[in-house]
Amino acid sequence: MSAPRPGSVPTVDDLLARSSAEVRLIALRLRGMIRATLPEAIESVDLPDNLLAFGSGGRLRDLLVGIIPHSAHVNVQFADAVDLPDPAGLLEGTGKRIRHVKNRTVADADRPALHALVRAEWDFHQAKR
Repeated sequence: MSAPRPGSVPTVDDLLARSSAEVRLIALRLRGMIRATLPEAIESVDLPDNLLAFGSGGRLRDLLVGIIPHSAHVNVQFADAVDLPDPAGLLEGTGKRIRHVKNRTVADADRPALHALVRAEWDFHQAKR
């Protein structure tokens, strides 16, 4: 697949163009789960940051959850992870606020605990407003 034309809006296909078939499947399953869990979220593709972002608006501070494809897995990034309940211990990372959940298989995207984290991120953000 070729790069998007200058001035065109990048698509999910553009983001996943260089990913393996397995990583594409994982990313698309995660996208479907996030869209189903957060139907009110705004989706945007950020090619320079290799990110499919979901948020409550178009500004960086509105970013809540992101899908980041890697060579062998796909991370789901949470903007306010340090404040989220994580009884299953899925969150990884050491950032000041941001943490991620690695998804190595399509089945990983279906974990109820991951769905709960996505919803908790949205609810936390809405409560801060």
